[in-house]
Amino acid sequence: MNKRLVIALGGNALGKTPQEQLELVKTTASTIVDLVEEGYDVVIGHGNGPQVGMVNLAFEYSANNGSGTPLMPFPECGAMTQGYIGYHLQQAVGREMARRGIRRSVASVVTQVVVDKNDPAFEKPTKPVGMFYFKEDAERMAKETGYTFVEDAGRGYRRVVPSPIPKKIVELPVVEQLVSQHNVVITVGGGGIPVVEKGDGDYEGVAAVIDKDRASALLALELKADMLVILTAVDRVSINYRKPNQWDLSQMTLAQAREYIKQGHFAPGSMLPKVESCMSFVENTEGGQALITSLEKAREALSGKTGTLVVKE
Repeated sequence: MNKRLVIALGGNALGKTPQEQLELVKTTASTIVDLVEEGYDVVIGHGNGPQVGMVNLAFEYSANNGSGTPLMPFPECGAMTQGYIGYHLQQAVGREMARRGIRRSVASVVTQVVVDKNDPAFEKPTKPVGMFYFKEDAERMAKETGYTFVEDAGRGYRRVVPSPIPKKIVELPVVEQLVSQHNVVITVGGGGIPVVEKGDGDYEGVAAVIDKDRASALLALELKADMLVILTAVDRVSINYRKPNQWDLSQMTLAQAREYIKQGHFAPGSMLPKVESCMSFVENTEGGQALITSLEKAREALSGKTGTLVVKE
């Protein structure tokens, strides 16, 4: 049986516009197919923060400026981004596998992810979506729309939406079936379309964005994956990041990770959810491991040459 990898793609693997994304996914596809070529069954999760904000804003602008276009609910915007990001990834991965003579299929699954309607996250939006604004523009839009805007890492102001914890992947049986037949599967796009259960298979979408690393960790757990791989902008996780005494970690136990979190080494909107997602997966599996590395170094990291491996002890 092939080893299963669940890969969470960071924003650097995708683009802020469809045109940019079409170019970037060529590199992304090459890395993914490298792993397929190594004999892994690969399942891909990805984010959609810039994309879902862009789609939502476009519909909103159009609706408010006399075009007759209806306002588009946020969950539907999430579904749209799953579709077009999945489409780009399918094309790029399929093309690369064909070029290398690998006879496997690739498919995207429009995926709903159940969240708790009473999750405290709904009272405190934290997940940035969409474009950056100057402070004055953000304040004006907040008054006009009721949206919440926050300053984002010195780059400007962005709208934030709730980011509840994922509880269940609705389409998991379909994903399992596709993976068991050795297809490359793209799922929990954007962390999944957030829905709440209404009973008897009835779900209702909610305005939120689930963290794609947390959704991918849940996916890896449910699929009994051998490894969760989170691909980001850095080769290794660091403590004292960007300080003179920065130290890059090749391995981190759960106990060490807890201590580093306690000491405040990982930024809440950046490395912290990645580390916590890896910890969640490793804690709840027998022999599972998690890896954080860059897209470009994924193959090397899986052979132990770089990356940060998260292990139980």
